[in-house]
Amino acid sequence: MFNSKEEAMLRATMMNADDVLGAGFWADEDGVVIFRTSGSTGEGSDVVLTRRALLLSARAVNDWLGVGVDAVWGLALPMEHVGGFGVTARAYAAGCGFSQYEGKWDATRCAEWILRVGVTHLSLVPTQVHDLLAAGLKGAPSLRAVVVGGGRLGDEAGQSARDLGWPVLASYGMTETCSQVATQSPELLDLPYAEAPMEILPLWEAGETPDGLLKLRGGALFSGVMESGVFRAREGDWFVTKDRVAISGNTILPLGRVDLLVKVMGELVDVELVERKFMEIAAGRIGEGECAVLALPDARREHRLVVAFEGEGHPECVEDYNRSVAGIVRIAGWGTVGEFPRSELGKIRRGRLAELVGRIEEMG
Repeated sequence: MFNSKEEAMLRATMMNADDVLGAGFWADEDGVVIFRTSGSTGEGSDVVLTRRALLLSARAVNDWLGVGVDAVWGLALPMEHVGGFGVTARAYAAGCGFSQYEGKWDATRCAEWILRVGVTHLSLVPTQVHDLLAAGLKGAPSLRAVVVGGGRLGDEAGQSARDLGWPVLASYGMTETCSQVATQSPELLDLPYAEAPMEILPLWEAGETPDGLLKLRGGALFSGVMESGVFRAREGDWFVTKDRVAISGNTILPLGRVDLLVKVMGELVDVELVERKFMEIAAGRIGEGECAVLALPDARREHRLVVAFEGEGHPECVEDYNRSVAGIVRIAGWGTVGEFPRSELGKIRRGRLAELVGRIEEMG
């Protein structure tokens, strides 16, 4: 039982999702909302989403996760990003409880808030999950699903999270689709965690282009983009993304972005795969997100691969990696940056980081 002070605190942190945005906000389904994409590999864009599309996505996510009126959606992501904004749509669509984490991100305070409020469903980014794990924090008994998007949550980290009581489910999505395209089923929570594959939500039709890029069709697609204050409508029913995927049945396996494919001495190299291999070799010495492999222009080789370390350099990891791989994917240099440029969701802004690293003269 709660005492009167605890009840007052609980009520103060519980609210109707509609109240967060203003009375009647979601009732106007013909309205639009504009989101600035993160642009992690370059410049972002202003994406126009209708409220109708946002609510369609919200209902699909709720159905997939089994969210009912007894649930409590917790918002621990910035509202200016579709991943956070979409949580309010899900709470509204389900007619369930809603609570917003207030203040600057802090793993301990967040865990305490989840426990106090009784949050059942939550969306987080991998950076937040890693912070919770680093602090050794246990998930609240009330939690039924923690959807992780905005980046990769590796198998080891995902299993560690589940072992601590965080029911993490990998998801894949983007601003142009009102967040989620594919999400793991809650039925997988009884099995060992694996980040892929993920099941495509029923509201989407998905396919591959001849180049292996994901294309999508569905009612939750963006309407268009704003360019210099002028609206430019999306062309056609299908939206071709910049993500390479493998689709099997109703599951999807993300393979990386096409703009992370570069030529090195005439050969096509996947920078993302190089980074994964580097992290495997550096495991235990470098934490996830503390380094990034980048492709910098090179007059002779077309591109050269370099590693940027956050805070402290690890040349021994570069040496170990280079001994284990063929010449074309070897690291040509390394540099340190005091703090990586990141989006508000913790994603590394690779374009900006490449500019910073390119100016470093003392490359390993």
